[in-house]
Amino acid sequence: MPRKIIVSLILVMLSLTWGAEVRVKDIVRLENARQESLVGYGLVLGLNGTGDRSSSNRGAVFTVQTISNMLERFGITVPKEQLRTRNVAAAIVTAQTPAYGRIGTRFDVTISSLGDATSLEGGILLMTPLMTGDGTYYAQAQGPVSIGGYNVETGAGERVRKNHATVGRIPNGATMEVALPNQDMNVGDPVRLLLNEPDFVTASRIAEEINLTLLGMDSTYPPDGSSDAWLARPLNAGVVELSFPDTIQTVEEGVFFLARIDTIRVEPDVEARIVINERTGTIVAGGNVRIAEVLISHGNLMVHTRQAPVISQPNAPFSNAGRTVVVPITDTKVEESAAQTAVLEENTTVAELAVALNELGVKPRDIIAIFQAIKEAGALNAELVIM
Repeated sequence: MPRKIIVSLILVMLSLTWGAEVRVKDIVRLENARQESLVGYGLVLGLNGTGDRSSSNRGAVFTVQTISNMLERFGITVPKEQLRTRNVAAAIVTAQTPAYGRIGTRFDVTISSLGDATSLEGGILLMTPLMTGDGTYYAQAQGPVSIGGYNVETGAGERVRKNHATVGRIPNGATMEVALPNQDMNVGDPVRLLLNEPDFVTASRIAEEINLTLLGMDSTYPPDGSSDAWLARPLNAGVVELSFPDTIQTVEEGVFFLARIDTIRVEPDVEARIVINERTGTIVAGGNVRIAEVLISHGNLMVHTRQAPVISQPNAPFSNAGRTVVVPITDTKVEESAAQTAVLEENTTVAELAVALNELGVKPRDIIAIFQAIKEAGALNAELVIM
C-alpha cells in the first residue's frame, strides 16, 4: 500500500541521534547571574479616547486618584469629580532585570492595563518606578507603548481587532538605577553551573568533559584515588561546581577561563517523552522514544442517516375528506470498514510508528488515541504529556 501523508498532522520528530553535542553555555547558567522580577504601577497617557472611564461612570476610581496625586506634585489642584480620564489608563508594569545588570543598563518592560481601557495604542508610559516583591527599588520605566496591533470599534457596534490591544511593550524602556548585589567574580571561590534541565547523566558528562578538556583527566578514574585535582564536580542533578585553577589570579583571567568553559561541547541526555496537544492535533516526540512489540488494529464504523420528504394527498383532491401532508421517510445505513492491522516489532522508533500509521490512513485524532492506548498497554517506554 502506498504511503499516505496526513497533511493535518504536524508530527515533529526531534531526532536527537547519538553524538549530537551542544555547547555548555546552551544548557547551563551561572549561579551568580541573578535576575530580579520587577513590578510597578504607572499611567499611560495620550490615548485617543480609549483610556479608563471616570469615577462618575463607575469606571476605574484609582485612575482618577492617581491623576489627582500626579497633578498635585506639579502644583495643580483639580477636583476629582471634574477629571476626565478617557485619554489616560492605569497600568501595571512588569519586567525582569538582565543578568549582570549595572547602573544604566536598559531592558524591556511589559505594560498591562489595570482598568477598563479598551486600547493602549499610541500611549506613552509616564515615569514609573520598578521594585521587587519586597519593595526594593531597582529601575524606572518610561516611553511610548507598542502593542503590535489595533482595536477599532465603530458607532454601529462593529469591531475589528488585531492582537491584544490592552497589553504592550516598551523596548529598552527601563533603566537600571541600582546595581544587583553579589555579581562580582572572585577567582578564589568556586562558581556553580546550574543546569537548565536537571539530569544526573548530563551533569556528570559536563564535569567529565571539562576535566578531560582542561586537565586531560578522566573523571571516572581520578589520580591516586582522589578527586581533589578535579576542576569540575557534579554536586547533584542540577549543579556542577567549577573551581578556578591555581594559575588564574585575576578577574580578567577568570573571565577568559569561563569563556573557554562555555565553548566545550557536551552530549546532553534527553528524556524519552511524547507531547500531545489534543486541541491542535500536534504530536512532538523525542528520538529516544522506543515502543515495545505491540499490535495496532484500526477500523471505522460509519452511520449514514438520510431523510426524504414524501407528499401524501387524499383520494379526492378537491373534497373536504382529507388534507395534503408531508411525511418524512428516514433511511439509515450502517457501514463498517474492514479493520487494518499493523504489527510493530520490539524497539520500534516513533518514526517507524508514524510510517505504519500513515500506511493505515489514520487521522490525527486517531493517532493521539493510539498513542494513549499504547501507553496504557505498557508498550510505550516514554513519558506521555497531554496538553
